[in-house]
Amino acid sequence: MISTGDLKRGMAIDLDGDLWSIIEHHHIKMGRGSAQARLKMRNLKTGAIIERTFQAGEKFRRAILDKKTVQYLYREDSTYHFMDTGTYEQTALNADLLGDVTNYLTDGQTVELLTYQDEPIGADLPPSVEMTVERSDPGLRGDTASAGTKPATMETGLVVQVPLFVSEGERIRIDTRTGQYIERA
Repeated sequence: MISTGDLKRGMAIDLDGDLWSIIEHHHIKMGRGSAQARLKMRNLKTGAIIERTFQAGEKFRRAILDKKTVQYLYREDSTYHFMDTGTYEQTALNADLLGDVTNYLTDGQTVELLTYQDEPIGADLPPSVEMTVERSDPGLRGDTASAGTKPATMETGLVVQVPLFVSEGERIRIDTRTGQYIERA
C-alpha cells in the first residue's frame, strides 16, 4: 500500500479495480481542514483521463509493472509496432494506450514496454530524446539580445518552442516529461 504523500508522476496504482497511471499530482493544504491530493490520472487499459481529489493519508495499492526493452518499428494508422530486442517478438499497441508517447517516437528508437500481468499497456520514454526540426521560421535578425523563442515542428508533428538560432534540419534534444527544448544535439 502507498500513501498520497508517496505518489509520483508516472506511478501506476490500482484504484476501484482499474489500473491508473498518475499524470499530475498536486498536494493542496487548505486553511482549515485536512490536506488533499488532487490527481490527474490516465486509465492504462482504456486511455481515459480523469481528475480526482483524495484526502491526505489515503492508501492505494501500487501496481507492479514489468518493463522490457523494445525498439519502435513503424506506425500503421493508429497502431504502433514494437520489436523486443532480445527475442525479436513484435507487439502492436494502440495510440490510445500510448498517449503522449506517440509525439516522441522516431524510427528505430528504443523504449521500455510496460506490461501488467503479461498484457502490454504502454511505453516509457527516456528522460530526453533527439529529434530533427522539420519546419521552423527563420529567426529575426536583431532579436538575439532577448531570449526569444519560436515554434518549431519536429519530424513527428510535435511543436516545440525553440530559441531563435535553431533552424530547419538541425537535431535538438527535447525533455519528454515537459515537452521543452533542452539543447542542440
